Amino acid sequence: MALRFDAAVLRSYDGRFAVEEVALESGPAGGEVLVRVAGSGMCRTDLAVRRSAGRSPLPAVLGHEGAGVVVETGGPDTGLSAGDHVVLSFDSCGRCRNCRGAAPAYCDSFATLNLFGGRTDDAARFTDAAGGALAPRWFGQSSFADYAVVPARNAVPVDPSLPLELLGPLGCGFLTGAGAVLHSFGVGAGDTVAVLGAGAVGLAAVMAATAAGAVTVAVDRYPERLALAERLGATAVHSAAAGLPGRIRQLTDGGAQYALDTTGSERLINDALRALRPRGHLGLVARLHRPLPLEVGALDRGRRISHICEGDAVPGLLVPRLIGLWRAGRFPFDELIVTYPLGAINEAERDCDAGRVVKPVLIPDGRAR
Repeated sequence: MALRFDAAVLRSYDGRFAVEEVALESGPAGGEVLVRVAGSGMCRTDLAVRRSAGRSPLPAVLGHEGAGVVVETGGPDTGLSAGDHVVLSFDSCGRCRNCRGAAPAYCDSFATLNLFGGRTDDAARFTDAAGGALAPRWFGQSSFADYAVVPARNAVPVDPSLPLELLGPLGCGFLTGAGAVLHSFGVGAGDTVAVLGAGAVGLAAVMAATAAGAVTVAVDRYPERLALAERLGATAVHSAAAGLPGRIRQLTDGGAQYALDTTGSERLINDALRALRPRGHLGLVARLHRPLPLEVGALDRGRRISHICEGDAVPGLLVPRLIGLWRAGRFPFDELIVTYPLGAINEAERDCDAGRVVKPVLIPDGRAR
């Protein structure tokens, strides 16, 4: 018997989300679990589907920062049981060289599994109320819904005493910013870090750098986000400040060792490179949509630039670490979250786009029928 429940469906690239009844024609297959979603963060990657030039198929249920309770498993090999609380993260094949090398964010099938349609096996089981096919599993989840079927390798068990509805962003946005600092850069006490863009990813980087004992500078155009970055331990600088690279060098005793750009802005990327000390490392997390011109001399003296995906993280290791930092009062990610009922998803998108909210989290308000 099909499980029918509510989900936010996006049917056109320039249209609104609509909460509709959808149907799951069969339960979890081997290696999968069915999760009742407690909350799902809205990430700019979800909204980037609108600019995907048709490569991300619609209609689809988006959402890839889910957390919830396991309802059913696809067999004993999942390592999970009904009633387990889990944070959901990105999908990966588990078999390629990078997956076997503890680098699942660089899975050979990452784009296919997460961005461009997801797993195609048994895809027809997920439909709208009229039986029309929905794109199978966005980022292994499609968690803007009451329920999600996910590969068990995506699901990280967490303590049931935690505020489950708030934990989903630890699986992507917060994971990316914190992982860039703690894994990609390996920041330690006394290091210097510049963070360009004080959104969810950037502020997670600020929190992680502060927790690691680094001197941190945050750059953004929104005064309220700069004030939040200061509260989280950074020195804040407006992105329009005159002589931005020199200001960052002044605040980091001669230049930042590490810089993380979350904006994709050509100007800020070049400013970040100019703010680095010799042998400094700039990491990019935003997807670039056109060629990146670099100023003459920007990469001189051993400076380097790289792209960072999902914070170079193994979610099953980093998510518990971030929860431990939160419990110790050193990673207060909950201060960045505003919750919305699933039915207010379009309002959440508007607030996210306008910069009024750092991290919207959608709380399903439907019930299985």
